[in-house]
Amino acid sequence: MLSIHGLRCIAGGQPVVRDITIDFAPGQLHVIVGPNGSGKSTFLKAFSGEWPIAAGEVRYDGVALSSLDKTALARRRAVMSQLPELHFPLRVEDIVLMGRYPHFSFGATRADHQICRAAMERLSITGLAGRDYLTLSGGEKQRVQFARALAQIWDAPSDGCRYLFLDEPVSSLDIYYQHELLEVVRELVREQVVLIAVLHDLNLAMQYAHRVLFLRQGLLVAEGPVPEVVKPDLIREVFQIDARLLPDPEGRRPVIVYGQTDQFPAGRG
Repeated sequence: MLSIHGLRCIAGGQPVVRDITIDFAPGQLHVIVGPNGSGKSTFLKAFSGEWPIAAGEVRYDGVALSSLDKTALARRRAVMSQLPELHFPLRVEDIVLMGRYPHFSFGATRADHQICRAAMERLSITGLAGRDYLTLSGGEKQRVQFARALAQIWDAPSDGCRYLFLDEPVSSLDIYYQHELLEVVRELVREQVVLIAVLHDLNLAMQYAHRVLFLRQGLLVAEGPVPEVVKPDLIREVFQIDARLLPDPEGRRPVIVYGQTDQFPAGRG
């Protein structure tokens, strides 16, 4: 369980995350949405320990983030940031192996290499193992970074939860790989990983999320189960755009379409 109470963050002397209190339990995909500049990435960085907290508290399995040993935390909490910069050549398999660094002191074991291979297989990137990371496309790099994060939390701890935080994990992926990656996310949720993702695409959030959080100007405007929270009025309030929910002919969750109301065909919304 990840527990956040009164979290506040500052950037450039201005508040960018404002007094957010919320809990994240395992067994659900929690998706954070909001317009550009709403504080989504800063919020994720703050509760993952990668951004200074101006006020409030974050607890992992009841233990304050401020008191956690960094290496011990890294063994159970992985973060996939928006494409990190890398300016020197490394093989893909070496990038994925970085996820195992918190688990060994002097050198990777056979088990570490086996975990990395399994993570690459799960993301369908074994064919990239020997490639120079710098030569990859943006989408390929995202899949490699996901494999690195997956390798980092591969081992279930003896107590407490595993945590995986994803910041725009599908932004550079084509449609096929977006859904492939999010299906892996679904599998991890079933394995009781505490999984939190920032997504821009509300329709992907509608399809995959169990719970959605709407941020605007650093404030948590609304949160809860997707069918209860995602409504046209809320989308208009947060994103300043008209939207309508159209029923899926196969009975799945509705599809969001955008534009003026008179542009839509008649139907439920």
